[in-house]
Amino acid sequence: MKKFEQFKGIVAPLDRANVDTDAIIPKQFLKSIKRSGFGQNLFDEWRYLDYGEPGQDVSLRQPNPDFILNQPRYLEARILVTRDNFGCGSSREHAPWALQDYGFSVIIAPSFADIFYNNCFKIGLLPIVLDAAVVDSLIRQICDVDGYQLDVNLDTQTVTTPSGEIYRFDIDPFRKHCLLNGLDEIGLTLQHADKIREFEINRRNTQPWLFLQPGNDGLNI
Repeated sequence: MKKFEQFKGIVAPLDRANVDTDAIIPKQFLKSIKRSGFGQNLFDEWRYLDYGEPGQDVSLRQPNPDFILNQPRYLEARILVTRDNFGCGSSREHAPWALQDYGFSVIIAPSFADIFYNNCFKIGLLPIVLDAAVVDSLIRQICDVDGYQLDVNLDTQTVTTPSGEIYRFDIDPFRKHCLLNGLDEIGLTLQHADKIREFEINRRNTQPWLFLQPGNDGLNI
């Protein structure tokens, strides 16, 4: 997982509350367990006028010109600002995968569904909770200014606007540590690789019967 320290990028406003995970990545695209390839179908039913199926060439589909991410000014957006209860619905991990694969690094909202919120941290996608009034102000500013950017600093836990306004956000210290150091659950485990290896060697020496193969009175070492 990549380290997350400071990020500055163009912002897109998704002015909708209660965006569920089926809207983020519709159910027909959940056949793969890889973390890549979902970005092209992010918000599929809103981004396209035709019904999407896995394996389609999206360049041949009909984009919805009214959807926010299809507007030229937001094509390079890497931060999403949205409304309450983002990521509600089913607990599919594919939702944060799709957002990250599309190119988003930060999602800002007044609140998130718990499971979605937790899943974001597992892949290095930063969900930031800001007050609803702040989000409302940000959405207005984003709509008024082409190329609107925010500067997100995880170390100082701040979001800075182009005009210099600074908003502080809270984050669990352990999650902050993991993001700053690029540690997912596997990375955390591998920090103790020497101790794990030592334990396994010791277990083979003290409990060799655990490693016997059926029909073999020797050790499978």
